[in-house]
Amino acid sequence: MNKVFLIGNLTRDPEVSTTASGIAMCRFTIAVNRRFSKDDSNNTDFFNVVAWRGVAESCGKVLSKGRKVAVSGSIQIRNYEAQDGTRRQAVDVIADEVEFLPSGGDRSGAENNNHHEAPARRESARPVQDLTPVDDDELPF
Repeated sequence: MNKVFLIGNLTRDPEVSTTASGIAMCRFTIAVNRRFSKDDSNNTDFFNVVAWRGVAESCGKVLSKGRKVAVSGSIQIRNYEAQDGTRRQAVDVIADEVEFLPSGGDRSGAENNNHHEAPARRESARPVQDLTPVDDDELPF
């Protein structure tokens, strides 16, 4: 199973583009703080995120540098040749869902923080209203 869930802040404004066949794509990088480290210092990891289609369009409209997001998706490794001719690898998170979270003190997203925004999802995701509520007493755990 290849599934990842990250919460972090955009390090720069997202880059939105369209493929030759007209499919929307959005690239952005998020900074994610590690919970624990050996020397109790604050370590941060940076993840490249790629969103497609409707998720990409929503991200391009709403996101900006500093905005906090929750991303769920999968890890994809790609190989490429650098300008100096060496072979390299890059790791991308392919976003299935991107939820726009409130960012404390972030003015770039302040106008979007006055209401809860639905997460951007792939079109194949099941809408929340289609889910059947379950009574907690019916759960076996």
